[in-house]
This record gives sequence, structure tokens and C-alpha cells, in this order.
Amino acid sequence: MIEWNEVLAQRLDAPLRAWFAEQSLWKERNVEPVWQETRKEFEGELTLVLFGPAKAAGVKPELLATMLESFWPSLTLENGDPLIRTVRLAGGFLNLGLSYAYWRQRWSMGYSLSTDLVHVHADQANLPKRSKIVLEYSSPNTNKPLHLGHVRNNLLGDSMYRILKSLGHEVVRVQVINDRGIHICKSMLAWQKFGEGVQPKDVNAKGDHFVGHYYVLYEKAFQAQVEEAIAAGVTREEAEATATILQEARTMLQQWELGDEAVVNLWKMMNSWVYEGFDITYERLGIGFDRNYYESQTYVLGKNLVEQGLAQGVFRKDEKGAVWADLQDIGLDSKILLRSDGTSVYITQDLGTADQRQKDWGFDRMIYTVADEQNYHFKVLFAILDKLGFAWASRCHHLSYGMVDLPSGRMKSREGKVVDADDLMDEVQGLAEAKMGESEKLQAMALEERQELALQIGLAALKFYILKVDPSKRMTFNPEDSIDMQGHTGPFVQYAHARIASMLARVVDLEPAEPSHPGLEPWSLDLHRDWLPAELELVRQFSQFAPAVNLAAEKYNPAHVADFAYSLATAFNRFYHDCPVLQENHAETRSFRIGLCQQTRQLLSDSLDLLGIKAPQRM
Repeated sequence: MIEWNEVLAQRLDAPLRAWFAEQSLWKERNVEPVWQETRKEFEGELTLVLFGPAKAAGVKPELLATMLESFWPSLTLENGDPLIRTVRLAGGFLNLGLSYAYWRQRWSMGYSLSTDLVHVHADQANLPKRSKIVLEYSSPNTNKPLHLGHVRNNLLGDSMYRILKSLGHEVVRVQVINDRGIHICKSMLAWQKFGEGVQPKDVNAKGDHFVGHYYVLYEKAFQAQVEEAIAAGVTREEAEATATILQEARTMLQQWELGDEAVVNLWKMMNSWVYEGFDITYERLGIGFDRNYYESQTYVLGKNLVEQGLAQGVFRKDEKGAVWADLQDIGLDSKILLRSDGTSVYITQDLGTADQRQKDWGFDRMIYTVADEQNYHFKVLFAILDKLGFAWASRCHHLSYGMVDLPSGRMKSREGKVVDADDLMDEVQGLAEAKMGESEKLQAMALEERQELALQIGLAALKFYILKVDPSKRMTFNPEDSIDMQGHTGPFVQYAHARIASMLARVVDLEPAEPSHPGLEPWSLDLHRDWLPAELELVRQFSQFAPAVNLAAEKYNPAHVADFAYSLATAFNRFYHDCPVLQENHAETRSFRIGLCQQTRQLLSDSLDLLGIKAPQRM
């Protein structure tokens, strides 16, 4: 049941129970009234299930419905207006239609996220309604550009940032940049071998693409050496382990960890190229960060925590000197934390980074936006933090999401078979430009303005298509489907907004002096007529904005906001078809419908913004 119905059902419970008491019903046992949201094929918004109450009262549901006919008129708003407009019996279900006065009152209260009807769901850790939240997303490697998988990560993180911030939380956006390790050295080594000193600026290349090219070249050289060794009679496993180029990359990593000046300078130079490329991609996507954490700095964190846990008896050391966390008591395996040579593993770094973030920010909640391939890793991480005695461990959450495929199949970074984020944005922008080419009005726009609009539409297609899917589900991104102006897409929602903006601009042109009813808000109009179904449906849709945002925050799922935006745009299209606005001659009806358009535009704009999508004024 949507949130406003939950509140309304609670409001009806007490008087309904009192009425039953006055009628001397439910003598033998008390019965909890069961309320449901009315099914779409029936008239009304709220449904009372009659089977239980009727049985307790010893009457048939039909008779109980008749007895209740005298009860519904007693339900009124604060000003005395009726609360219930229609009562319809369907089997053992009583469907209640709320009065126009109720909906006008709901509209007059506004649909911002600060109304009394809105609450912020706290999770299982009983968090405050206004929390400080550290939100991690992106976390790329500096050996290749951002790709489609990173796009889903970034869009989820950015949208959750917007949603949580809109509810009053203080949100700190962070990323861990994986800027060290064997993979980084592979790109560095390949550039040394094959780059001939060429830099990105020399070939007019974007820095992250440039470095990613050498990561692919490394892999090709590695595979060539492996195949050559296999042809000479060596097993594949041995060939891969002994490949010369891999040994050189491992040597380079050792040199980096020892602080070799030449290697460190090469590392700094190539990483700087990648950072410049990342910044361009982030800016185009419309996302940002408040703090970067670098693996080259954080990989040393955590060892002290492990030593402390060992001293406290939380961890154990085996006969070879390796340190382990035993998690079998909570259904997990044992996890190594320090190798026998004293070096740390990846989770050791994560322990230290989590502790450092608590020291840096004093967060109430920390959210990791990471693919579902790491589900087990985060179960272990949170369990170890809990064993170390950190009270905030229970307030860490893994926003797990499924991988993104293409219609052609799964991406493979090492083979260069990936869709770079930049190429993907180019594609959706190009598809948007092609769609715009079908409109003579848009073709008349200045070139720069037309390109900017194409980017807005293309990004709306990309973002909405990804965010409308529950993060837990694996998905396939289809660029052609994402740009469909008539489908369940971002451009469809954008077009509804642009249509309203155009209509309201005409209102100003037609009535430049004053509105039809100066001083009156559209929700205050006492229309002496029944609303058309499309008008009522639009107002009902308004009331679902705040519940959708709250649910998105509670479930860490922006799809609830995307669903709201699409439903509202769909309801508006029906309204636009069934209810003339500018052609309406009745002054009150005209003003009322203009008010509906204004509210729709605002909520479409707000919901699109929560998804990181622009709301164009024209399309």
C-alpha cells in the first residue's frame, strides 16, 4: 500500500472501531480491519476487506456493507467537508473513493519532501532521520577508461546521493581510486615497450583511453608469449606463470613498492593522464565527488587493526605466521588478513579504509556501491568490523547491483571488448540527434543549442534505462530501445515535461495581464462538477511522489523514482488527450487544469533531477 494510503487507513481505524462498538458488533472477538489499495480495475483508492469483520459480526459481507452506509458520511475533513465520495461493494471488498475536497486538501499541502505525511525510513540499525552518510561509488582502476559497468555504478551512486540529500541527509560522496598493483604496472610496462615516448596530447587522445590501449597491448603480448611457450611443449598453466612480460610487470611492481624513482615518476605521469580523462567523463555524466581515497595510500591501512585484533584474541595466527579471522560461527568461511610474510590482502585495506572514514566523517551510515560479484566480500568485511567491536559496523550497507550486458553479450576488458563510457555517451547523443532530425522546429535551433539538447536527451535515455531496473537484477542495455520517445524511457518523460512547458508559455502569451482567478490557487477552486477520470488520476499520481522517494531511500533503489516519473508522464498524456486546457472556456475549469499542468511539470522536473536527468523546456 502506498504511503498516503497507509496514513489514511490508520486515520480511519479508530472511528471504524468506535462505530462497531456502538453497533455492539464484534462481541466475541476483536478483529483488525484490513485495508488495501484499491485495484486499478475498480473505482476508488482504498479498500476495506469485509470478510473478517463480517464473520466476527455474524453477518454476511453484503449486509455489513449496507449497515456501514450510515457510517461513511460521518467521516469528514477538518473543515467539515466529506472524506468519502463513493462506496462500491465488489464481493467481500468495499472500495472507497476519496472526495474531491480531500484531494484538494492534499494538493494544497504540497508534495514536497518536508510535509508531515512524509517520513524517512530508518534501516535495521535505527538510524536518525537526518543522518551523515558516506556514499562510495565509481572506484575505477587507472589502467583503463570507465566502461558500461562503471556507468551503472556511477548512475546508482549519483542518484542515491540526490535522493538521500533531498530527504535532508548530509551525504559525502567518495571514491577509492585503484591506482596501484600489477594491473597498473601492466599498462606502464606496455607503454615503456611500445609507446616510444608518445603522450596523449601528441596523438590528440583522451588520457584514460590512451592508457587503456596499452593495457590491451600488454595482454596481446602476454598471450603471444603464452602461445609460443605452449607450442614449444609447455603446459598453459606453466606458460602463463613464466611468461617474460609478466615477470617484468611483477618486477616493476616490486620496484614501485620500494619507491624506485623512475618507476614512481612513470606511475605518476600515466595516472595523471587517466585522471584528466576521468574528470572529462564525470563532468559529461554530471556526477562528482567530495573526497577521493587512493589505494596507493590506503593499502597500508588496516595492518594495525589486524594486530590489535590478534592481541585481543579476535583473530588467530597459524603455524606459518599468517593471521586469520574465523567466521564459521556466523556461517562464513575463515578469511586470511595477513600473509605469513606480513603483507596485507585486499580486505585488510578495506578494514583500514572503513576505520579511516569513520575518523574522517563520523558517519551514521556508510554505503558501498559495488557489483554483486563482491557480495561475499562485503559480508566478510562487515562481519570482521563487527568482531573488532566497531559499533558502526551494523550501519554499513552494500548497495549490490547486477552486471550490465550488451545485446551482443558480456564485455571483456582484457580483450578490449568493452563499451567505453565516452563511446556510449557519443552513441546515445547521436541517436538523440537522429530523432531530433525528424522535427523541423528543432532543426531550426542553433547548432550549439541543438547539440546540448541532444546530449540531454541522450543522457536521459542512458540514465533512465539503467536506473529504472532494480539494482539487484542483471540487465542488458539496448541503446536503440533507450531512446524510444514512446516507450518506458527517459526521453518519454522529458517530452511530457517539455510539452507542459510549451503549453504554460502559451498561457503567458494568451493572458499576459493576470490569471483567470487572481489570488486563487487552483486547488482552492470549488468546481461544481465531477472531475473527469484523467483529472482525478493526475491528482492521485501527485500524492505518490514523496512515498516513491522515501521507498527509494529505504530500499537503496532509484527505480521507484523512475517508476513514479513514468507513471506521472503517462497519466499526463492521458489528461492532455481527454481534458482540453487552453481551449477550455469555463474559467474555473481552465484555471484548475492549468494548475494541474504546473504541478505535473514541477514533479516531473523534481523526479528527473533525482535521477540526474535534465528536464528540457522544449523537444
